[in-house]
Amino acid sequence: MTTFGKGVLLLAAGLALAACNNPGRFGADGAGGVGGAGGARGGFGGPGVTTGGLGDPSNPASIAYFNQTVGDRVFFAVDQSTLSAEARATLTGQARWLNANTQYGIIVEGHADEQGTREYNLALGARRASAAQDFLVAQGVAPGRIRTVSYGKERPVEVCSTEACYAKNRRAVTVLSLGAGS
Repeated sequence: MTTFGKGVLLLAAGLALAACNNPGRFGADGAGGVGGAGGARGGFGGPGVTTGGLGDPSNPASIAYFNQTVGDRVFFAVDQSTLSAEARATLTGQARWLNANTQYGIIVEGHADEQGTREYNLALGARRASAAQDFLVAQGVAPGRIRTVSYGKERPVEVCSTEACYAKNRRAVTVLSLGAGS
């Protein structure tokens, strides 16, 4: 094999390995975390990951089951970080599942719609993530398993200018990571 051929082979192998480095880093919706805004995010794998049944929605201990059956997100009213009755019900189900599946670490992502300044929405997203985190901790989820991050308006589920669309972006998403539990 020529030097050129070896170089091409090495380059192809390197690119193939790089492509496999972190396949679930953006999740199903491109939002970057596990389970949240639509799927596994934050580089922890996700609904598309099948190793160990993590992507099997029929496996009650899987991330896919959590996302699809328990629910990985809660929604908020305009300019609010107060949990609605529906959000509390979803978070209660999440806490029950998380307490039974302690092998997962948790990131709670806070999001806002595109209205308002970047700074305002980052702060609002942080309050939303904290509200969800506080509720999970009150339900018995170990605080050391949870961290929060705010994306403000930077990672919308949909880009739009209607209230129905804005409502989808006002959310807190619980993202799971395998092996980070307490």
